[in-house]
Amino acid sequence: MRWFLVLWLFVLSAVSYLDRVNISIAGGSIVDAYHLTDVQLGKVFSSLVAGYALFQTVGGYLADRFGPRRVLTAGVLWWGIFTALTALVPSDVGGALLLFMAVRFFLGAGEAVIYPSANQFIARWIPVRERGVANGWIFAGVGAGAGLTPPLITYFMIHHGWRSSFWVCAGIGVVAGAVWYIAARDNPSEHPRVSAQELVTIESGLTVAGDGKSSAVLTTEALVPWTRVVRSREVWAVTVSYFCYGYVAWIFFSWFYRYLAKVRGLDLKSSAIYSMLPFLAMLVCCLIGGSLNDRLTKWRGPRLGRCGVAAAAMAMASIFIALGAQADSVQLASVILAGGAGALYLSQSSFWSVTADISGGSAGSVSGFMNMGGQIGGALTGSLTPWIAARYGWTASFLVAAGLCLLGALSWLVVDPVKILTPLPSVEAMDEVRS
Repeated sequence: MRWFLVLWLFVLSAVSYLDRVNISIAGGSIVDAYHLTDVQLGKVFSSLVAGYALFQTVGGYLADRFGPRRVLTAGVLWWGIFTALTALVPSDVGGALLLFMAVRFFLGAGEAVIYPSANQFIARWIPVRERGVANGWIFAGVGAGAGLTPPLITYFMIHHGWRSSFWVCAGIGVVAGAVWYIAARDNPSEHPRVSAQELVTIESGLTVAGDGKSSAVLTTEALVPWTRVVRSREVWAVTVSYFCYGYVAWIFFSWFYRYLAKVRGLDLKSSAIYSMLPFLAMLVCCLIGGSLNDRLTKWRGPRLGRCGVAAAAMAMASIFIALGAQADSVQLASVILAGGAGALYLSQSSFWSVTADISGGSAGSVSGFMNMGGQIGGALTGSLTPWIAARYGWTASFLVAAGLCLLGALSWLVVDPVKILTPLPSVEAMDEVRS
């Protein structure tokens, strides 16, 4: 049952990125219809990410307090409504830019619950040894949703106009959220289709082990005081790294399609095809990264499995992005930059597995805090990328992203993945768990 629910979180993850990236594909039509500039469109992009960033910690707290089932269902319905409202902005209205910014801000606020809720689910449902693979599947939904967006939105734009694509995205989200509410439960012990054997497997696996020498039991109910969270070197290091990660990822989500069409000169259909490549690479590399994460953690401990994978992946992404930005051929540039996106997403599972491993009952809040850093980076991308490109060229925009990838890789070197935030249990409690 736990793997069915992980699969459905993959679906919800895909839907969330379908609702985020659709406006980047429809951006050209919106710019023409409302007489906007690329810089103004960038403000619309940034508004979504700003709302998403500001409500990360709130979304995580709600998931910790009320459980991932209800919170995630409410979130999916919320962002379905605001996706539909995007299509309802009249073309002749005054202040269309402000309306788009407001609608996308509230869409982002609703989407803020998706990954903190998923990480709270991971902390309650998934044994530590399976968390890399589980997170790999959940975040493979990013590549699936973002990769599906260009051909889907392009089809509806060509045949039915850009507004129709937003209605379709909203409908898909409502259906997916309803299935989640019916199928999910907050805890495995509450689910009627979880067998006794699976329940034992889950509950006996909620531990963090360090290189086979020590372990600490994590409770999935006790909340970590915020004073411990904000004093944690590990939390700040992964948050800084995720800021860098978010900045780079959102270049692909916000600007890659426009970059291929406007800068590289591809037509609508060709841009849709080539802009799929980074997201397909994300999908594949999320799965590879999650599996590699768990295998290396089991073999050599979480220092290599969690931190080593993330540091190496972000360093590789830096190289790919720097090289791809300077390639002369549009086809070659697309492939190399897609390699950078894929390398970046090899590290994705590490961020969420480590925050689930170290934070127990506060997995939603801690991962939400980390994700807030990532989305601040993403919000900065929306406005800063076209500004840099206008003054120094698009190559400079990608080189800035490559530099941030390198900073993100270095941040992982100070993370101790077994330094948990929850108080260590008593010796008697640990003996009881081992028995």
